[in-house]
Amino acid sequence: MIEGVKISPLRQIFDERGKVMHMLRQDSSVFTRFGEIYFSTTHPGAIKAWHLHKQMTLNYVAAYGKIKLVLYDNREKSETKGLVQEIILSNDNHILVSIPPMIWNGFCSANNNVAVLANCSDIPHDKEEIKR
Repeated sequence: MIEGVKISPLRQIFDERGKVMHMLRQDSSVFTRFGEIYFSTTHPGAIKAWHLHKQMTLNYVAAYGKIKLVLYDNREKSETKGLVQEIILSNDNHILVSIPPMIWNGFCSANNNVAVLANCSDIPHDKEEIKR
């Protein structure tokens, strides 16, 4: 696993009407502060990569569908420099992936369906802060 990346299993509450899928709570060990939340839709065959955030911590969860998330550590002083990590996020594998700043990342739908990735970041998006 890439240094600083955290994977947290998330709770789902089921009943006869459907379910509640948790994402991030203020009392979670990975929560630092709220910046913004947004949803990114990805179509089958499309790849949203590569980018990194210089300051932002990402907190990703699959809101809908199945997503293949790929991370690459290019940080000079990292113990895991050069490591690639692939993670599947889905409604069946309901996890939160917390990605610290300076980790390259990208994602795509992991099957032939539209997928939706939710991000609850610790700072608001700033086009000067992202590197592509």
